[in-house]
Amino acid sequence: MKKSELKKYIKEQIIETLSEVTVVDKNTKPEEVKDENPVTVKTAINKAKETNNPVTIAEKDEDEEMEDDWYKSKDEDGNKDKEPSKADLKKDAKATKGMAKAKDELAKLTQEMKALAKKYKEAEGADKEKIVADLKEKTKLKKELEAILDK
Repeated sequence: MKKSELKKYIKEQIIETLSEVTVVDKNTKPEEVKDENPVTVKTAINKAKETNNPVTIAEKDEDEEMEDDWYKSKDEDGNKDKEPSKADLKKDAKATKGMAKAKDELAKLTQEMKALAKKYKEAEGADKEKIVADLKEKTKLKKELEAILDK
């Protein structure tokens, strides 16, 4: 960026920032200030009357309008956030252990199916049919375990 472009950009930013500020003095009437909250304007005018100096009213940023206390936020039900109870923690731990166990079972099942596939290649006749039936059964179990893990 050239120096002249930088100066121009800085000047635009200053003008934009300054245009966001409203100045009121003791002679300003609340009706004259349109874009601001009337209560804020009246408070600023009263302060200007007390101090005999002009008072500025800055526009609020969108971030300031939001509640700043994140710990006071509410969940979907409108309840304040709270620490999870011991029962909730145990329930989550069981679910996590269940997921880990399902993952381990899926890995073992996959290994068994690979071994059966190798045996299938070498088998003939009735042995092939037994292996196919076994593979079909294990495929159902595998799909169930994958569904549990996808939740």
